[in-house]
Amino acid sequence: MATFRFPALRAQQAPEHDVFVFAAEPKQVLQFAQIERVGRTDAGELKGFQRHQISSHIKDIRTYMAREDALLPNAVIVAFLEGVTIHRNKDGRVDVSIDAHKGPPGFVVDGQQRLTALSGLDKPGFQVFVSALVCKNYDELRQQFVLINSTRPLPKTLIYELLPTVEGLPERYTARRFAARVVERLNFFGSPALRGEIRQHTNPAGVISDTAMQKLVINSAAHGAVRDLVTYEDREDRAVALIDEYFTAVARVFGGEWTGMSPRHSRLRHGAGIVAMGFVMDLLYANQGATSADDFAAGLQLLKPHTAWTSGVWKTADYNIPWNDIQNTPNDIDLLTHHLVSTTKRQLRKLRRVA
Repeated sequence: MATFRFPALRAQQAPEHDVFVFAAEPKQVLQFAQIERVGRTDAGELKGFQRHQISSHIKDIRTYMAREDALLPNAVIVAFLEGVTIHRNKDGRVDVSIDAHKGPPGFVVDGQQRLTALSGLDKPGFQVFVSALVCKNYDELRQQFVLINSTRPLPKTLIYELLPTVEGLPERYTARRFAARVVERLNFFGSPALRGEIRQHTNPAGVISDTAMQKLVINSAAHGAVRDLVTYEDREDRAVALIDEYFTAVARVFGGEWTGMSPRHSRLRHGAGIVAMGFVMDLLYANQGATSADDFAAGLQLLKPHTAWTSGVWKTADYNIPWNDIQNTPNDIDLLTHHLVSTTKRQLRKLRRVA
């Protein structure tokens, strides 16, 4: 351990606190600031404040940061109780001296995953911004941690809507980005069955969940109809066209249970119904070769008598469930999916026997 010196800029904020920013290499930050993870002492008292590492998150950051063009403008926030000396110059400039001879005097308040990811990379000369503050005691430090980390995050729906316009994202965003682009096109350029019907930040009047529609696309791309299309160069066009044809058939077959209905009044437009009906689309594509609205409508007509989207009871293999008891939970989605798919398969078999 040693003494670290950095030129910094001091911000004029609360008069009794020092707040300043400087640039340092990640390995330096980890030498003068520790990551104190939350836990309990043997006596049961709370200690620390940082959550445990999220390996998938760290891997994504590390994969991105390994690129030569990687940027990290987000500052790591470090709080000090002691070990820091500030020499004030003119115009808000200061010289910061950090004494780490007895161990790291600082505590990482925000940015621990970024630091952990960077610590495993060999990027000589790469620096991160450090935004630092000096606290009076440990209680105030913990207070700052809570305040800094409890600010409202960006809604996921907004992030997902932005994905189609962003390049070079970590691999975990690839499927979501494709799905977000497909849903965007369906919502703003699709047929009347879906155009303007999907709720997004730029279309708050929509009523169908954009995340449910994206889940439908992701599921189909993983093991359904869209999976057969992703090998094509124009896979996005093909996916949009197929799903558009399918929901044109849904609107035609189910009529008033679809058109103009809210999720509250029709489970067909509910998140659970949207995701579950995606598996019916995949089934009709695989078993019947359905690709057009007419193809899909033929199969959906067989399913219609066995649904309870707006009233009645879902008569599943094991339970009779009131129509509006279906909720947007994994268990209910699985239950509804199994009922719809198994019923459609059964009705298709009957049709073939008759034929």
